[in-house]
Amino acid sequence: MAEDFEPPRPLTPQEENQRKRRNLAIALSLGAFVVIVFVVTMLKLMANAPQ
Repeated sequence: MAEDFEPPRPLTPQEENQRKRRNLAIALSLGAFVVIVFVVTMLKLMANAPQ
């Protein structure tokens, strides 16, 4: 089993840039999702608040 292990090869500069862009896109998407959930929650709470 241990003989099958191959250490990962180093990333090229182009692959590192692609990884950074992909991570940034994921982070921005997650942040946008959190903001949307927060806004929808606040709107629902305000709609049900007694006047």
